[in-house]
Amino acid sequence: MTIYSMIKVGNDYVVQANDKCILKVSSRRKAAQLISEATDLLNALTQVESPGIAPDEPSLRREAPELP
Repeated sequence: MTIYSMIKVGNDYVVQANDKCILKVSSRRKAAQLISEATDLLNALTQVESPGIAPDEPSLRREAPELP
């Protein structure tokens, strides 16, 4: 799990991920927004099912068309 934080350096804010500086922005609000978006994206990524888990057969079978 990635831990995000921000620190103030001079007039700028540095966004960190697991103690590594990854981004420098001039606004505290922008830094907080970026951390929030990154966390949401990582959470969404962990909720996506793996393609290998999908069933072998489709859940619905297609009916054969009726011929006149």
